[in-house]
Amino acid sequence: MIDTIGNEVAEGEERVRLESADGIAVLTLCRPDRLNGWSWESTRQLGLLADRIRFDPDVRVVLLRAEGRAFCAGIDVTAPGGAITGATAAERTRNYYEGVRWVHERFAVLARLPQPVVAAVQGYCLGFGFELALMADFRVAAEDAVFALPEAQLGVAVDAGGDLRIAREAGAGWAKFLALTGRRIDAATAHRLNLVQLLVSPGELESTARAVAAEIAANAPLAVQGIKRGIDAYADAALAPALDRVAMTAALTLTSEDCREGYTAKAARRPPDFTGG
Repeated sequence: MIDTIGNEVAEGEERVRLESADGIAVLTLCRPDRLNGWSWESTRQLGLLADRIRFDPDVRVVLLRAEGRAFCAGIDVTAPGGAITGATAAERTRNYYEGVRWVHERFAVLARLPQPVVAAVQGYCLGFGFELALMADFRVAAEDAVFALPEAQLGVAVDAGGDLRIAREAGAGWAKFLALTGRRIDAATAHRLNLVQLLVSPGELESTARAVAAEIAANAPLAVQGIKRGIDAYADAALAPALDRVAMTAALTLTSEDCREGYTAKAARRPPDFTGG
């Protein structure tokens, strides 16, 4: 597995950048040349920075945003350490299971921050990117945003719980429809499904998201954090056991022949021939 040990980020290797001012911590996905493609290292850095935010008494709200024309276009398949190995198929599956569980734990550091998290989304918000945005407490989206969970088209599970969060926000039918088809939806549709709370023009995204964050930061911290915890306790009551099932499904699909075929077909720009193995 990729080495995820370490508490620092090497200069020039930032996937996520943290800046704080006026009670607002800004987390920025900062690989626009890769459409902010996600990797194991992105996950490590996100968890590291979220831990710093958690214990910063000056931070009252978090703004999650991205540089460039995409929020996050999904997994960066060129990132080092992308493939998990094992001496046997069983060991490889087990290693993937633990790897996905580790990702869940790092993402939970963000989702369970005492401070509310506001996501500002533009352009492509696909796969892991969509799942990351769904971990925010609510989303502000530009009209050019495009959302999708295309994992089933590649032969893998929706491995960070994005489909579960869609079921929570929009209902099980829409979660199944989007995850089982892999269809893309525009920002207006996402807004109609309650997956986006505010819809604005691309030029207004940054100012609107920051204004909402500032509005929250101006409120009483104990009240704000208590409200967030109460709502989460109700909304996420069944999330933990469901995520464990997600981790096992992800491990099984990531080690399947269908997964190999899905990514091979995508690289070759041809339809995949899935066999169920």
